[in-house]
Amino acid sequence: MRIVRYKPGGGKNILWGWVSEGKVGSLEGDPFGAFRRKKGYISLERVELFPPVQPGKIVCVGRNYVAHAEEHDAEVPEIPLIFLKPPSSVIGDGGTILLPPQSERVEHEAELAVVIGLGGRWIKRANALEHVLGYTIANDITARDLQRGDGQWTRGKGFDTFCPVGPWIETDLDPSDLIIKCSVNDQLRQMGTTRDMVFPVPTLVAFVSSVMTLNPGDLILTGTPSGVGPLVDGNDVEVEIEGIGTLHNRVKSDQRSAE
Repeated sequence: MRIVRYKPGGGKNILWGWVSEGKVGSLEGDPFGAFRRKKGYISLERVELFPPVQPGKIVCVGRNYVAHAEEHDAEVPEIPLIFLKPPSSVIGDGGTILLPPQSERVEHEAELAVVIGLGGRWIKRANALEHVLGYTIANDITARDLQRGDGQWTRGKGFDTFCPVGPWIETDLDPSDLIIKCSVNDQLRQMGTTRDMVFPVPTLVAFVSSVMTLNPGDLILTGTPSGVGPLVDGNDVEVEIEGIGTLHNRVKSDQRSAE
């Protein structure tokens, strides 16, 4: 099932819904508890989509693909290398990525995102997927010059609009071998497969939960394949993941002064 957060044309409230064959139906309840699907009746083209989840926290994994670590002359970590992005960085499909005036090098990072459905602490690897509601697409936007210059990653990863996610949550998916692509202005930049992750999804869920409690709606971004590259004003960036769909965002320079 594909789960969305949407607003019908002319509607005032953001609703939970489900998508099938280009139609959107509402959910009675929410996907983190008891819910019931209502009949699909609105064309997908007639609704406004929002980020499919409002995470309490976004846990990201660095250097989880060998080729990506190599393109930055970095060692592959022996245990998952995790960091946080703020919830305020989230935008949805069709949202605008703003290039901050503080940075001269902003890059795309196409990633599979895990949506936690059942929270927990010290989750066993064997039971990890029972805690997953589903999967969505993410773009871990990074101000690369700030990431390198600061010596830690909070500022370079944390600007508003630096975590596009969407367009929906796919609940019926095997995350072990999915093709990930990223294109900028229709030119392919990244293509990889989740099969090449150093630490697969169950390992990541178990590891993160050994550090911090995972709550329903939290996101785990699982790392990016090689091929990351710069974004500039006017770019259109698309991230596509097999079995989920395509996340599309426009890029625009933020004209405000850094002073």
